[in-house]
Amino acid sequence: MIEQGQTIPAVSLSQLSDEGMQTLTNNELFADKKVVLFAVPGAFTPTCSNAHLPGYIALADKFKAKGINAIYCVSVNDAFVMKAWGESQNAEHIDMLADGDASFTRALELEKDTAGFGGLRSKRYAMVVDNGVVSELLVEQEKEFVISSAEAVLAKL
Repeated sequence: MIEQGQTIPAVSLSQLSDEGMQTLTNNELFADKKVVLFAVPGAFTPTCSNAHLPGYIALADKFKAKGINAIYCVSVNDAFVMKAWGESQNAEHIDMLADGDASFTRALELEKDTAGFGGLRSKRYAMVVDNGVVSELLVEQEKEFVISSAEAVLAKL
């Protein structure tokens, strides 16, 4: 599993915007930026939709005030689903990034197999990435939602 002090692996993520489908490289996402990236097991799922994403939406201004350039939400879903989920949650200040084939999640070694529920998904986690290097990594225990919340990450900054 990726650790604090390590560089994010060079794996692209997708984003569907009004301009169309974009494939975003590590350089575009992380170079010369301090970002918060949080990952969820699935878009539109209960904890993800009722608590995880809404916390980052509510505190987006506070993250920016602490020097965070961008907030990324990643899930092993396609870009169409991530765009629809972001729109349904009014997440205009969050970049909704798709890891459709789980290549980013696997490269970080933060995947989990949910079997018949949804197959290969991401563990729930949050990280602070400074110019491509992980400075804080907060991986939740299975079926927990404590340390990767927006409030917990904001308290670490």
